[in-house]
Amino acid sequence: MNVSLNLDYLRKGFERSGYICDEEVNLTVYLALKLEKPLLIEGPPGVGKTEMGKVLARVFNTELIRLQCYEGLDENKALYEWNYQKQLLKIQVNRQEGRSAQIEADLFSPDYLLERPLLKAIQSVRRAVLLIDEVDKSDDEFEAFLFEVLSDFQVSIPELGTVRAHHIPIVVLTSNSERELSDGLKRRCVYLYLDFPGVEREIEIIKAKVPQAGEKLTTEIARAVNYIRQNPEIRKKPSIAETLDWARALVSLNRDRLQGSTVEHTLNILLKSRADQRVFREQIGAEKLERQVQGAQ
Repeated sequence: MNVSLNLDYLRKGFERSGYICDEEVNLTVYLALKLEKPLLIEGPPGVGKTEMGKVLARVFNTELIRLQCYEGLDENKALYEWNYQKQLLKIQVNRQEGRSAQIEADLFSPDYLLERPLLKAIQSVRRAVLLIDEVDKSDDEFEAFLFEVLSDFQVSIPELGTVRAHHIPIVVLTSNSERELSDGLKRRCVYLYLDFPGVEREIEIIKAKVPQAGEKLTTEIARAVNYIRQNPEIRKKPSIAETLDWARALVSLNRDRLQGSTVEHTLNILLKSRADQRVFREQIGAEKLERQVQGAQ
């Protein structure tokens, strides 16, 4: 990643990748990169938190290494494991060939090490992007371990010693705020909150990703999704990705405007639960949504 990082380079990189964001986001990401601190992004599901890690890998033309967090995740799954099957095969070969047990000491060498995402990012020969996704789903114990790794960017492997990072990776952590993260982890990071975009911003996103939708349909889609998200009874708010899927679906149906019948027939693209679809039909309705987005009184 041999580039001279500046704010304009980052802004243009986001534009080339079709990642539409405001200047506050640009500046926050830039400062995290310059300070070489992890970027912690919180916000509701579907606002583009994970996409940030993917986009940064494209902007800097480097490898994306992803660690998906979940309850019960431990350091073995995140850091490294020994390839026990390969070690057992080596032991059997040594015994068959009558080699001494001393040779078996080589079993704990890098050749038998299975790198997991954290170790892979630390040992990368280029500065990689390490995406630690949904960190709020992990346990407190794993979060404490993660904090130690991100503080020094080095790990201790008893059989091999201390492994230090060749290059400090670009680290992006995402959280859906399912639980409160520790103050220690937050202090280590540059914090960014992402929310659903407003109508104008979502229009820009649709234009960048689904340009064939056309001006009128794009505007009506953005207004419709924004209106649906405002309903407090909708539990799973439509994500940006679902907005784009809806736009592509309407384009494939050769629609150039939003009609109530079309909304009803394609609602399953936007709302992915029976309960949310029922709320939509009872409290909003396809015909009302059509009037709303087209400015009817």
